[in-house]
Amino acid sequence: MRSTTPAVQLRDLELKHLVALDAVAREGTFGRAASRLGYTQSAVSQQIAQLERLIGGALFDRPGGPRPVELTPLGKLVLEHARDIIERIEATGEAVQRFLAGAAGRLDIGTFQSVSNVLLPAMVRQLRLEHPDVDIRLFEEEDNDAGAQAVLAGELDLAFTIGHRGGDLESILLLEDPFVLVAPRGELPDGPYPTAQLDRVALVGYPPSSCQADVENGLRAAGAIPTFVFRTYDNGAQMAMVRAGMGWAVMPLLAVGTGHHDLDIRHLAPPIPARKICLVWRRDRTLSPVAARMVELAQDVARRLAELPIPA
Repeated sequence: MRSTTPAVQLRDLELKHLVALDAVAREGTFGRAASRLGYTQSAVSQQIAQLERLIGGALFDRPGGPRPVELTPLGKLVLEHARDIIERIEATGEAVQRFLAGAAGRLDIGTFQSVSNVLLPAMVRQLRLEHPDVDIRLFEEEDNDAGAQAVLAGELDLAFTIGHRGGDLESILLLEDPFVLVAPRGELPDGPYPTAQLDRVALVGYPPSSCQADVENGLRAAGAIPTFVFRTYDNGAQMAMVRAGMGWAVMPLLAVGTGHHDLDIRHLAPPIPARKICLVWRRDRTLSPVAARMVELAQDVARRLAELPIPA
């Protein structure tokens, strides 16, 4: 027949009660348990008495004299669960300590192609060296607003954007990314190239996007009518078509990267206004230690990139 006895209510149970129970069970006496915990013997006795009142029964048989106390059957049952709880609390403490040290946790970052190719590899490499157990997830979008919107929705911790964001987003400028002219090696004179001379020159570029709009508006402002013979979002494909002689390209320097010894890369005069590469996060949310470290790394890597000379 099923018992109708009300369930034991343990809302006033405290962790110190369970720790005292465990210590007395291990040491065999209240005195040695007190020494183990750094308490007085009377404090341990009080904690066990409070626990017994909460449980509703004796947890130890107390034979008196020098003989050790022994767990009652009820005490054995409670101790089994108590040790599970203590272990989970200790594991939680260790996890919190690792999290606060930036050694654990998950980090979700929104990015776009040129940042993924140039900025993020150095950042991820350094974070992996410092904290190999951090779970890093990267999400790449060409839509300039997608990352910022995902941060606002709580789906991402950080996102790279072109241009500052305000409102509920905190935004820092990492670097200004100039637009440069890219052509096969030997086709461009030394020094900045006159932007107006790109009038009706065959160019490869991006499909309609904020970046492409900046290029075309900048060319028109300088008096050059842009003529595009190939469009792709792939930066590598653009440069491959430049090498193949399909046309020249006007690209952000970050998208071009470095080490292209078979290409001429020149600044434009007058310049097309540079892209502002920014990093954003929710203004009303505290960054995790690992996210805060990633912000520091982004600033460090961007500073080093800004000091590099333009490839020639």
